Amino acid sequence: MSTMIFVNLPVKDLGTSTAFYEALGYQRNPQFSDENASSIVISEQIHVMLLTEKFFSTFTKKAVADATTTTESIICISADSREAVDALADTALASGGSFSNDPMDEGFMYGRSFQDPDGHLWEIMWMDVDAAQGQES
Repeated sequence: MSTMIFVNLPVKDLGTSTAFYEALGYQRNPQFSDENASSIVISEQIHVMLLTEKFFSTFTKKAVADATTTTESIICISADSREAVDALADTALASGGSFSNDPMDEGFMYGRSFQDPDGHLWEIMWMDVDAAQGQES
C-alpha cells in the first residue's frame, strides 16, 4: 500500500466547508463522514478531513488556530496543466473561497493560491518537470 496523507482541518461550519470542496469537484466519502466530520477525497492517496472545531479540539491539547488570522500551514497540490491550475483556483474563488496571493509564474512552474471558507491556505501548482530540471545550475 502506498503512503496516504490525511490533512485534518478544523472548520466552523461543516456544511459550508463540505459544499466548498464538493464544488471543487472532490467527493465526500460517507463511510468516514458524520455530523462531526467530512472525509473529502482529493486523490487515492490524499484525503482532507474537515472536522468541526469542537471535534478537532479533542485531538490536541493546543488551542485551535483561527486560520483567518494565523497561518498554520499552506497545503499545495499539483495540477496537470496551467489551465487546470486556473480552472481549480477560479472555481475555488467562485465557490466561497477568497484571494490569497498573486499568481506565481516561473515559466516552467505556475501556481495560484486561495483560502477556503475557514481561511486555510491552498496552492495549486503545475510544473514542467523536464524544463525544471534544465533550470538547475
